[in-house]
Amino acid sequence: MSVDAVQDALAAEHAAVWTYGLVSAFVEQQAAAVAEGALAHRSRRDVTERWLRDKSATPRPPAPAYLPPAPVDSAASAIAALIAVETDACVAWRGVVERTEDAELRKSALDALTTSAIRATRWRRIAGVTPISITLPGTAVG
Repeated sequence: MSVDAVQDALAAEHAAVWTYGLVSAFVEQQAAAVAEGALAHRSRRDVTERWLRDKSATPRPPAPAYLPPAPVDSAASAIAALIAVETDACVAWRGVVERTEDAELRKSALDALTTSAIRATRWRRIAGVTPISITLPGTAVG
């Protein structure tokens, strides 16, 4: 059901907003990119909550905190957390694309997936991670 998939995507957006706030102290050289990512995820979160309310669903609230893949204590670990959260957003939004027949929702989900994939690629490039881009963002890797 698309409402469940959208709730999962909302959870990914909540996690992204939280993570961008967490890492901001560690990536001063990329402050503008961090601010842009945070703003994009807050905006997507707000749109997603409105969509759920319009469908008479109650948006799930954010968790009090989220667990990054590793402790964030440096620029490198902060960027790794951003790569992870953008990758998670790709997975969640791909789930929406796959589970809806609503053309407008599918277009919005595809846009969310694409923009998260672009941000993940940028963070991978900054981190020197290879491969820099993922062939099919939002799919399980290896």
